Amino acid sequence: MNTAYNNLKFRHELKFMINRHQYFIIRQRLKNLVRPDKYASTNGEYHIRSLYFDDYENSALSEKLGGFRDRHKYRIRVYNGSDRLILFEKKIKCGDYIAKVKEPLDRDMYEAILNGNYEVLHQPDNPFAMELYLEMKQHLLRPRVIVDYVREPYVCENGNVRITFDKELRTGLHATDLFDQSFNPVPALDDRHIIMEVKYDEYLPEYIKAAVQMEGLYQQAASKYVICCKYLKNNNWEDQ
Repeated sequence: MNTAYNNLKFRHELKFMINRHQYFIIRQRLKNLVRPDKYASTNGEYHIRSLYFDDYENSALSEKLGGFRDRHKYRIRVYNGSDRLILFEKKIKCGDYIAKVKEPLDRDMYEAILNGNYEVLHQPDNPFAMELYLEMKQHLLRPRVIVDYVREPYVCENGNVRITFDKELRTGLHATDLFDQSFNPVPALDDRHIIMEVKYDEYLPEYIKAAVQMEGLYQQAASKYVICCKYLKNNNWEDQ
């Protein structure tokens, strides 16, 4: 077994597409039950920009659209436009459970990967880096689309709960450089819609469950990657 997964911890992940009215009500309900995430800025938010990868068969995309319960996807993620923390991640999904494997990159490694120099990932003593290297060499794992949004995060110690509201979802179309100063993303989702995610370990406290539930609010698979991919014009499913 790949030793990168020896200490893999799976968590529950629930996603909801909500409107602005529902967002304000739920946030007000949560006000005295949770606290802002310590990584949020003074306005309670931070910015996320991710570069998603897919292979020559577009496996991550097709498996998501096909409703596969067990799947994974790769991405490079940065926060607030800074290169102080660059993470190459693999998000693994098994039903309603998720786990992540992460590999930190420095700016030089990031630039090398973006320029097609995958040898920087050839690290025999690093199982996840080697997995990425082999995916790129054997399955032609390549950058596909940038996903850009603002996150408003909250946490609750009981159950290790994390609730996030992801707003202003944008895509870079065919852009692939997370640090391109001329990058001008376009809206990928109506501004009236917000993606709410609820992640937790073994249990979700009843008072949290009650706070995030509303009549007509249903769990759904709101994939930012798929939403943004629909703006690319080289997919045969774009009109579905």
